[in-house]
Amino acid sequence: MSDAKLGGGLLVAGTTSDAGKSVVTAGICRWLARQGVKVAPFKAQNMSLNSFVTREGAEIGRAQAMQAQAARVEPTALMNPVLLKPGSDQSSQVVLLGKPVGEMSARGFFGGSGGSSPGKALHGGRQEQLLGIVTDCLEQLRGTYDAVICEGAGSPAEINLRRTDIVNMGIARAARFPVVVVGDIDRGGVFASFFGTTALLSPEDQSLIAGYMVNKFRGDVSLLEPGMEMLRGLTGRATYGVLPFRHGLGIDEEDGLRVSLRGAVRESVVAPPVGEDVLRVAVCAVPLMSNFTDVDALAAEPGVVVRFVDRAEELADADLVVVPGTRGTVKALAWLRERGLADALLRRAAEGRPVLGICGGFQVLGERISDEVESRAGEVDGLGLLPVRVRFEREKTLARPVGSALGEPVEGYEIHHGVAEVLGGVPFLDGCRVGSVWGTHWHGSLESDGFRRAFLREVASAAGRRFVPAPDTSFASLREEQLDLLGDLIEEHADTRALLRLIEDGAPAGLPFLPPGAP
Repeated sequence: MSDAKLGGGLLVAGTTSDAGKSVVTAGICRWLARQGVKVAPFKAQNMSLNSFVTREGAEIGRAQAMQAQAARVEPTALMNPVLLKPGSDQSSQVVLLGKPVGEMSARGFFGGSGGSSPGKALHGGRQEQLLGIVTDCLEQLRGTYDAVICEGAGSPAEINLRRTDIVNMGIARAARFPVVVVGDIDRGGVFASFFGTTALLSPEDQSLIAGYMVNKFRGDVSLLEPGMEMLRGLTGRATYGVLPFRHGLGIDEEDGLRVSLRGAVRESVVAPPVGEDVLRVAVCAVPLMSNFTDVDALAAEPGVVVRFVDRAEELADADLVVVPGTRGTVKALAWLRERGLADALLRRAAEGRPVLGICGGFQVLGERISDEVESRAGEVDGLGLLPVRVRFEREKTLARPVGSALGEPVEGYEIHHGVAEVLGGVPFLDGCRVGSVWGTHWHGSLESDGFRRAFLREVASAAGRRFVPAPDTSFASLREEQLDLLGDLIEEHADTRALLRLIEDGAPAGLPFLPPGAP
């Protein structure tokens, strides 16, 4: 650990999306926190359907919430001031400083015409104003923490977007932060990606590219060393670490269909199921699926097998079907009907087989949906499995509820425009239950260990399975173990002394320019 006082930061960029920026950022945060450094994560602009609600009622990306946990600090809106939540291939909801301010097309957001107005905060000179907002948030964090570790988005060499960039080199230039570029060698072409990423940047941007970090390497590092030496000769920049490929590492995903902790927990838990049977959980992979991390806690249980499905026949052997959250409730409802999944859910309910709807999935299971906000479809019939009517409001509900169910304490968080009027059934986490069909707006409830075990016992009973939940599974402890493993990766396989120098002193002086530079 350096004796110098920290006061700077670092931007973790990537050669591509999914190169490992989120994981490396979390790992650096956990490593610094273990050294006694007061550190905060930061991502100026995120695009994700997986989000979280802070204690002050602000919505941010789940990855930043997990990075805050890695840093052992409370997440705030300052850590992710701009969140884009896709509603289609062409438009997203803009969440600014934790609150939704409207919908906008991609062309409109990045400086072109088109798209509905997302509020006065983004009128005219939109990206300049956003850059001012995000740099102000970053400066507030820098005034509170010893170090700030920023995560970029996509690649800094997306030259079509550089003029409006506020998350990669735009924020690095504004803060004068050094940049480490992460590349996924498991995909191949990592040296070309490092060189090409650097060579497509302007001289001013290149002056902040301090070096590189190889991610997901398999094999003998000595075989890679000649390449790293040649890369240094070509670029004048060091490689700050070679992180080995590790199964089961990760934090809450921004997008995609992976269960972020399922692989991690599955591969780290060696204990067999406690009971004689396993439980099979099928998660309907609805369009615009959001907060699919809700099922991570189920996958953490020994003997619970979780998979995503998109065909009706895949529900046949499931002991529990989860209809997860979605940014398009009416679209998800139509998709379920088109694929025959809706009929399969109706048959399950009639047979007394368990179904759980969460947030948008809860809304789908109701009798009626009135939506002039999200889909503007007006009145739409739901599946009618729960006595619930849903009306979409322009103001989004963002909350951190606490309560109890099945005799156990439960905590969760809510992110939804739909307001549910519950007309019957047995109360269940502000939603309801009818027979074996359960519905709630609460995300994250299954992370409450006692409740999760009680719920799984109910599911096993209804499914006729001799499944017994493990008595000692702690989801919070498993998550902490994952974050410690990320910290171990950095501590054991990165040049931590050099990283500290970057954080304290910035990018090395005199870094060479690689032609051709930005077009």
